[in-house]
Amino acid sequence: MQSSLFGYTEVQSQDRYALQNPTLLRVALTGHEDLLARQGSMVAYQGLLEFDAEFQSRGQRQARAMTGEGLDLMRCSGQGTVFLANLGQYVHILDVDHEGLTVDSGYVLALDSHLHWEVISVDSQHGVSGTGKHTLNITGQGKVVLMTSGQPLMLRVTPETYANADADAVVAWSSGLRVQLQAQTSASGVWRRRGNTGEGWELSFLGQGYALVQPSEVLPPQHAQIGNGLRAQYGMGPQGAAGQNSGNIFTN
Repeated sequence: MQSSLFGYTEVQSQDRYALQNPTLLRVALTGHEDLLARQGSMVAYQGLLEFDAEFQSRGQRQARAMTGEGLDLMRCSGQGTVFLANLGQYVHILDVDHEGLTVDSGYVLALDSHLHWEVISVDSQHGVSGTGKHTLNITGQGKVVLMTSGQPLMLRVTPETYANADADAVVAWSSGLRVQLQAQTSASGVWRRRGNTGEGWELSFLGQGYALVQPSEVLPPQHAQIGNGLRAQYGMGPQGAAGQNSGNIFTN
């Protein structure tokens, strides 16, 4: 049998984490340390591996119930190789050190099992109830694998050059940065979906570190057909952006 498909055989690597291609992750397990991966992200594996639902502490369950933010993980253990992917999104391997990493849970594909995570909140500068953004703070030393819709932009933040980014496009940032959630429009127009400019909430980063931004936003464009009614215009309910995009890249 002959085909150009044989050019896509398994990438050989001595590293625990390696990219099979830009959208597919290869992880080698030796039996010494388990892997935590996004539930349902396994596309193939070799060897003697087991997959179990990951336990969540009481605090993590409570935070998930209050904020909707959390990690739906499975524990991969044993000896072998597992391949992970999610909707063809680009895959990126990061080293987490003493700085820590703050990330939206929807962009986490996998992480070392010894790392610790907890839910934190970025509050709105305008004090409008319900506009805070909850994210995950990952601490410890190890590797985290993130996903982006398209090839991302890594913004460097220094005390002299702070950065702003659309809150719907931000994936992750250095935990040491000072972050504020604010409206790009005036306070009087804050409840008008994305205001008059087509832009809505943004995150401002100050300090020393990095911010990762993807070339895609969580919500569809301003004039996309996302349903009727007031709730739909704010992306809520079955006629909103989340309901209309259930199961695709906007909600995963």
